[in-house]
Amino acid sequence: MYLEELHQLLTAVQTGLADGRAHAERARSLLEESRRAIVEPQAQAVPWVPSQLAQADEGIENLMTRLSAADDLVSGYQSRL
Repeated sequence: MYLEELHQLLTAVQTGLADGRAHAERARSLLEESRRAIVEPQAQAVPWVPSQLAQADEGIENLMTRLSAADDLVSGYQSRL
């Protein structure tokens, strides 16, 4: 029985080693995913811009259009004088 017990124990050790390797591979995979999650956004950084900035830009564009139209009207009036 001693040999059979030894064989069972060695099989259990091999199973444990296989489980350990599987866990280590999963840990390696998770570590690589974590690394990508940290590095990729920095490499592809898209700065956050508040929505008010876009609204302000649109407002300024509208104002510039109105000022240009007013300038055209004043220039046209001046040329008729």
